[in-house]
This record gives sequence, structure tokens and C-alpha cells, in this order.
Amino acid sequence: MRSVRSQRLFGSVVALLASLVLLAACSDSGDGGGSFGKGPKAQESLAAKITFAPADGAKDVSVLDPVKITVAGGELTAATVTNSEGKPVTGKVAADKLSWSSAEVLGYGKTYKYSATAKNEDGEESTHEGSFTTLAPASTPRATVNPGDSATVGVAMPISIKFPEGGPTDRAAVEKALKVETSQPVEGAWGWLNDGQVDWRPKEYWPANVQVKVTAKLYGLGYGDGAYGKSDLSTEFTVGRNQVVKINTPDHKMNVYRDGALYASFPSSNGRDADPNLNTPNGTVIVMSKEPVGDFSNPRYGYTNVKKKWAVRISNHGEFIHENEENHANIGNTNSSHGCVNLYESDAKKYFDSALVGDPVEITGSKAKFPTTSDVYDWLIPWGQWQTMSAL
Repeated sequence: MRSVRSQRLFGSVVALLASLVLLAACSDSGDGGGSFGKGPKAQESLAAKITFAPADGAKDVSVLDPVKITVAGGELTAATVTNSEGKPVTGKVAADKLSWSSAEVLGYGKTYKYSATAKNEDGEESTHEGSFTTLAPASTPRATVNPGDSATVGVAMPISIKFPEGGPTDRAAVEKALKVETSQPVEGAWGWLNDGQVDWRPKEYWPANVQVKVTAKLYGLGYGDGAYGKSDLSTEFTVGRNQVVKINTPDHKMNVYRDGALYASFPSSNGRDADPNLNTPNGTVIVMSKEPVGDFSNPRYGYTNVKKKWAVRISNHGEFIHENEENHANIGNTNSSHGCVNLYESDAKKYFDSALVGDPVEITGSKAKFPTTSDVYDWLIPWGQWQTMSAL
């Protein structure tokens, strides 16, 4: 049994040890963090994270995809993208300095390099580089648009997008890239006349004096079978006054209407009534072109070096409105031509001067109908049928 003195001595030793431990905890140990210490060693700063889109090494990138460089944990101090020739791609850094975006479309089958420098919150800079390659199409068919810029056309003029080198297999994709804007509401629709031509026509004739803008965003668009659009298209044109030609072939006259009122009436000799192959066929066609002197040579019928004045083409089937003084005796009383509308020279000149490409010519009274073989047969198709010719 311990003595009281021993217990007191043991208690004093324990108290002394506790004091020493507490003192050690409050003193500077050199690597601790007490109230008198210098604190832990600061962590190394994280570099700003730079991200590229398209990603570094990407291939077959769409030429329509914008190039974007973004940064997290800092801000951009420099960003460049260069094409295969080393020329910079147009773009700019956002106001918040967190991203850079390109402002131009890319080229087919090209390799682009990018480089970006960013600084973190501590001002430390880091640079990243990379590259990507755009898709290389199997072909890039060209396209055309009609009417051309600044044209003034008649109220039946269709808008035509043609693909002379071969039409797209993905017609729906092409139609979605086409846009028609008008200065007043006009109901209309696109219709594919053949593999290489899509037309837009209004349900009824255009309103007079309407302004029309057409855009076709075809560059970079996949046509199918590895083909992509060669370039975008656009045009702006004006629809002129409302003028309509009406010919009922047995009447032996051609009436011209302006805004629904009779404007002029000319005696005519039309295609031979008895022979459907030589009729001036029934149907609504348009003025396609105008020639002060037209060549009507046709070896099949023994015509050689036949020139006629004030020739207005109304189809690619072979029909014109033109002067024919050699047929003077029949004009106004007998249909004796091989399908053309023959007028006296003075009348032909008056009509020629009044006509616009795109004016409608409505023909009735014949045995034959216009065939849908011309490249402008839009108005030979009823509206309900026309709507089924869209790919959408």
C-alpha cells in the first residue's frame, strides 16, 4: 500500500508532464500551424484549362462547324487559328475573355492549326496547341439560281435552282436550305421538276411589283453519296406589272391583258388545227426569252435559213410568238403555222416591246396539250399535284 507522500509525488509528475505537452503544442515546431507559426506551405497554382472544339486531332470536321476555344480557371490572353496556307482565320475573343470563336466558314479538305494562351488567377500563363482536318467531299456539284439579281420579271416567273452537274440524292436536305422572302405574303411551294432542278412557284400568279429575295445555303450541305454543296446562292428580283397573254386558237387573235383589263388585241395565225403535232398546244407557259431576230430553220420541215423578227420564245418545245409577213394572208383568219403564233410585223414589235420574261401565256382551243418536257412547265401542273412534288 502506497503512502500518501508517494501519491502526492506521482500526481506532481503527471501534472508536470501535462504542462510540457501543452507547452510543446503552443510552441513553433517548424512545420506546424500554431498561433505563432508561419502556416502550411502554399499549394502550387492550377493552370488555366484550355479546351478546343473541334478537338485536337479531329478529322472529317464539317466546314460549317465554328471553331471555338474556351478556358476555365482563368482567361484567354491570345488565340489564333490558321489554315493550311498559314493565314489566320477570322475570329474574336469574347468580352469576358473566356472564349474565342471563328467568324468564317472553313474550306474543304484542309488542316487547321490552333494555339491559345491563357493565364490563371495568379497570372501564370500556359499555352496549348492542336490541329484538326475538315472533310473532303467526293464531289462538290455547282448550282445556279434564276432569276438573276436585279431582274424584273413577269407574274408567272418561277424561281429555279438547277444542278447542272448532277442533282442531290438528299432532296429534303436541299429544300430545307432554301428560303424565299417576299415584300408581301405570297403562298407558294418548292417542287422537283427532275433530278437536277427544283422550282418555287406561287399558288397563283405573283402580285404585281412584289420584291423577292432568295437564299440557298448550300455550301457545306451534304447532298448524299459523298457530294457537298459548292457554294451558297442568293438573288433579289422584282416582279413587274401584271400582263397576261390569252390565246384561244380558233379565234385567230392574241389578246393581251394588263391588270385584268384588255390592253391590246392582235390578229394571229396559230398552229394548224387539224394536225395535233402542229397545234399551238393548250396550257399555261411563260415568256422564256426575247430575240430581235430568231432563227427558225428546221430541216425536218424543209426550213433552212429562216429568220423572223421580234421572236418571243414561250417553250422549249418549239413555240414562239413572232412576226411572219410571209404568212400575211392567213393572219387573223386561218391557223396555218407549225405551232408558232404568227403576227403582223408591226404588232409583233408592239408585243415584243411590252413583254417581260416570266409573263404568262394561256393557250386554249387546241387538240394537243403542251408536253411537260420543257424546263419551264410549272404552270402545266395543278397546284395540288405541285405540292406533292416537294421532298418535305
